[in-house]
Amino acid sequence: MDVDLCVIESNFAMPWIWAYTWPIKGFLCQISEQNVRGWLSVVMKHLSHGDLTRVVVILWAIWHARRKAIHESNFQSPLSTHCFINRYVSELEMSLPPVKEKSKNQTVMPKWIPPPSGLAKVNIVDAALSKNRSIAACAAVARSKTGEFLGASVVVMDGIMNAEVSEALACGEGMALARDIVLRRFRLASNCQMVIRNIHGNGMGQYGQIVCEIKRRANDFSKVEYVHEGRR
Repeated sequence: MDVDLCVIESNFAMPWIWAYTWPIKGFLCQISEQNVRGWLSVVMKHLSHGDLTRVVVILWAIWHARRKAIHESNFQSPLSTHCFINRYVSELEMSLPPVKEKSKNQTVMPKWIPPPSGLAKVNIVDAALSKNRSIAACAAVARSKTGEFLGASVVVMDGIMNAEVSEALACGEGMALARDIVLRRFRLASNCQMVIRNIHGNGMGQYGQIVCEIKRRANDFSKVEYVHEGRR
């Protein structure tokens, strides 16, 4: 079956109807494939979903108008064919589910970052303060290099009113967790850059005793790395 003779070069395929396909008209006319399936295969391969839908509806409308004229002597005007194409494509577009836009305030789940080879990892998940009471809670999670869960620890502390102090205590809890599950080499990661900086430094500060205790506990392990990781 010759696609050009049946539809594309049909007298019913008025130039201004094909103009509905705007720039792709030139592409369609340049396809040399004469077999119907081959022609459609080329079209489907190179056109976007929206353009392909328009082409299929136009071909269908032209074929329908041609059959009406041949078998029923019912000659439809190009205008009615053109209006049908417009209306049908619009209804198809309206029937599609709306695309949900990502909210700018949409919560992004934190991404776990694997440690270097040969090390496990202890993440200080969070350290939070109570709004109405002097209570802080912190949590730590340990995973292997491949992300396998090794253990977790949560502790609630009274008399804590400073967020940075609670983060330092959370790092200490991470060290205790590593000892409890018998880790020898691990990386401890916190999202509090100041605490990690103080652990690497020599200053005491308002939670210097906590930092000293963390450094002392490091002697119980073969290797401990302290790194800052922002929330991702």
